[in-house]
Amino acid sequence: MFGRYRGTFHRDDGDILVEAEQNGGLLTYRRRCEGQTFERLLVSKTGEIVINPIEPVNLPKDITDFFQIEFSPMVIEPGVTQTVYLKFPIEIGVFVESARDIEVVDVFAPGSQKYTLYGSPTNGVIARCYESAVYPEIPRVEPFREGVMELSILNAYREWVEVSRVVFESTDMKIYYGDFVAATATMKILTKTMAETNFVDAPLRPGMVKSIELYTARKIPAIDRGYLMEWGLS
Repeated sequence: MFGRYRGTFHRDDGDILVEAEQNGGLLTYRRRCEGQTFERLLVSKTGEIVINPIEPVNLPKDITDFFQIEFSPMVIEPGVTQTVYLKFPIEIGVFVESARDIEVVDVFAPGSQKYTLYGSPTNGVIARCYESAVYPEIPRVEPFREGVMELSILNAYREWVEVSRVVFESTDMKIYYGDFVAATATMKILTKTMAETNFVDAPLRPGMVKSIELYTARKIPAIDRGYLMEWGLS
């Protein structure tokens, strides 16, 4: 389903149907996802429809730029770096792209979304929340619902530290897709309760295609600054 399309196409994955039908100078885009439908007329001479995974913070509406992955607790030795794999939720973005501009047409995803508060009620942040097991190798994921995150955790603190969640600023996220959807990230533990997180702009496997970022299409400046987790690591 992910990729670039010009003119008429039809992709049906059971729960998700995405198609475009040409009628004269008009292109009708249609989408059905778990019974929810959406349709839009597109007028374009040269544009392509692009479908790819995007940052998982846009549904059911724009609530936050942050997302949190919760996982089984890990206790990490001082000075040690460990790479693990987590699953993360994906949303699907549909864009129309020409030589001059790119526009968001549709955003959807199967399933429901859960949000939580990271931090205090006065100074914390709302975050999209997702639970994952911890995997030593790349796990199998459910297509169009999940991606694989390679997370390298460095304990730069002088003591053993327990970690059971990681929080990210989604505007920094770089997503790639091929046989599966993937992202690469880092977590640097600073104290018992603080860590820096960031994304790495690199494919998990050679040949993967980089997704168009929703923030780029919406002309929202994104600064690659990472995120400082100040409200605990577990």
